[in-house]
This record gives sequence, C-alpha cells and structure tokens, in this order.
Amino acid sequence: MSGRVPVLTADEAVAVAADLGERFAKDAATRDSDRVLPVAELDQLSESGLLAVTVPASYGGAGLGAGSLAEVFRLLSAGDPSLGQIPHSHFVYVNALRHQATPEQQAFLFGEVLAGRRFGNAQSEVGTRHVRDIRTALTPLGDGTYSLDGVKGYATGALLADWIPVLAHLDTLADPGAGPLHVAWVERHAEGVTVVDDWDGMGQRTTASGTVRLEGVRVTADRITPWHLTFDGPQTYGAFAQLLHAAIDAGIARAALTEAAEFVTTKSRPYPDAIAELGVERHADDPLVVQAFGELELGVRAAEALLREAGRAVDAADADLSAESAGAASLAVAAARASTTQAALDVGTRLFEVSGTRSALDSLNLHRHWRNARTHTLHDPAAWKVRHLGHFALDGTLPPNHGQL
Repeated sequence: MSGRVPVLTADEAVAVAADLGERFAKDAATRDSDRVLPVAELDQLSESGLLAVTVPASYGGAGLGAGSLAEVFRLLSAGDPSLGQIPHSHFVYVNALRHQATPEQQAFLFGEVLAGRRFGNAQSEVGTRHVRDIRTALTPLGDGTYSLDGVKGYATGALLADWIPVLAHLDTLADPGAGPLHVAWVERHAEGVTVVDDWDGMGQRTTASGTVRLEGVRVTADRITPWHLTFDGPQTYGAFAQLLHAAIDAGIARAALTEAAEFVTTKSRPYPDAIAELGVERHADDPLVVQAFGELELGVRAAEALLREAGRAVDAADADLSAESAGAASLAVAAARASTTQAALDVGTRLFEVSGTRSALDSLNLHRHWRNARTHTLHDPAAWKVRHLGHFALDGTLPPNHGQL
C-alpha cells in the first residue's frame, strides 16, 4: 500500500480491533478447515492503522502502551487467533527498534510501519540445543557489508511480510560464530531469502509459521541493530512479547466460550434426565450446563483480568524502569500467561462436554478452538511461569532477565 496509515488513539484502536475481530470471525472456521491464508484480511489489518499504534509519537505514531495493545490483540484473536499471532513479531520488533536502534534506523523503519508495511520474524531455529541457541550468522565481507546465512523455523509472519528481522550472530573475520546477537533487517524478497510455507501444525493453521532460508543475503551495516544489549540492564522487552502471547490465548478462550454458548442455546437438545426430573425445555436451562458455563466464564474473566493487570504492570515499568519494576512486570505477565493458557485449554476441552455429541462433528469445526489453544500455548511452558511466581512468593526472588519473561 502507499501513503500513510491512520494514526489511532487508544479508544479508536480498540474500536477498530473489535470491528475487525467480528469481521474476521465470520470465515475463521472455513479458513482453518481449508487452510486458506488470510492475505486479504492481513491487508485490511495493515490499512486500518493498527499495526502502527506503537510507533513513538516523536516519529509520527500514536505511541500506545502495552495495555492498549494487549486489548487489541485479545479482540483480534477472539475473531481469528491466526490473525492475532501473525503480527505478534511485527510488534516485538517495533519494540526492539525502540530499545536498540540509531535515530536514523528508527526514522526509516518506523516510517515503513507508518506506510503500512509489515515486519515478520526469523528468530527461532530447529535442531539447536534449545530455543535461545542461535547459529545464523552475519559474516563480514570486508567492504562494509555482511553475508547473512542460516535457516530459521517457526517464522510466523515472514511469508506475508515486507521486512524480515533476522536474529543472528554478528561475527568478525578473526572470530567467526561467536559474535553477539544482532538483528539483520532484510527485505522479504531480497536475493538469497527463501520463505517456505511448510507449517503443518494441528492448530493456528493459517499463521504460515514456516521456514526461512538465508543464503548469502547481503546486508549493509545500517540495516543491523544490536539485540544483545537489550538485556544488559532492566528491560520489559520479554514481558511485552509474552503479554501479547497471553492476549492471543485470552482471545481464543473468549471465542471458544462464545461459540459454545451459541451452540448450546440454538442447536443442542436437552438430556432426557433433565427433561424427566426437572422439566427442562432447553439444554441451556439444564442446571449442570449452567454450572459448567458459570465455571468457564469465571476462568475466562479471571484470565482477562490478569491480562489487564499485566498490561498495566508493563506500562508502569516502562514509565519508571528499574530491576524491581521490570521484575514486577515479568511476574504479572507470567501470571497472565499461566491463567490464559489454562482458560483457553479448559474452554476448548469442556465445550464438548456441555454441548453434546453433535458438537464433535468435524464439519462444525468447533475443535479448532482446542487445537489453536493447544498449539499456541506450547510456545512457552506455563509451568515455568508458575515456578518463577513460586520463587517470588517464597523468597521474593525476581525472575531471570531474558526475552521469554
């Protein structure tokens, strides 16, 4: 697209997200079942201005905080969680620019965002020792440029992006393979960049979270930003990224509960014993069903409340950053992630229990909610979030300072 996207206030962003979420929901089940990538929908998202809401005001953006963005993500994900997850890395790397980029780099790349262009991601690698083990490298060519080489997996957003931020070691000729981690900003269609649509997850089927191959991609120094320095002191980079993941799961939970309620009130038949013993006319009036929905609503509301609290904690830490405020933000986000994980999985599972046999028909595709929840919540183990909360509750120990908290 050409020109500038709208600059949205917080209230406008939430309203636009709610509207787009409702529109995206109409065909979400069909896109999932047929694995139709949401190309047109993603273009609508770009044109709406939502993808530019965190560009700082000093560069012409709205500069919205984490709490507002989390609500935007929740609403989009309640409509279609693939459309919630695709731009996740876009916002994480906009945030990375805020932390570690020169004014010239910020002016150019923020300008790209304000023009409606999208960032993807090429961060994780498959087959390494752990998720933070990176082999991709930027090797100096001796003329002020670098050669970028490596293979990335789970590259959500890359297929449909304009720019792909690539996490890589910035090496020297004397010490290859050991340089500090940097982000190389490469154009999606640059020579040597291949994006493979080979994602075959059982859930989040239309995120196109496939493979990126980088073979001799030429990168100039002005398209490289430091990443390792982000963690030299207190930071909310990790909490920000995890907050958005929690918002996706909260959206999945709410969508599953809403669709289950619609099914039970319009399509389910009451159980014979409920008719015989209680004179129930509708399945939705069965007290066991009412109780189950009350329990699920309680869980979803609790998750949504913790998400809002976590957003406020990240915004508070950004306003007054210290080890304590950053740690408090990470712990608040850890609680939200653990809660939204549980809520999404619970509703995705129990909706069949309360809806009856017909709800299991493959043609209805109600199982996509559980598949989406189960797939996305595997991104980071909730048990480790709870462990860090436990250490804090027992000894006041702040969580580790890294990008996954």
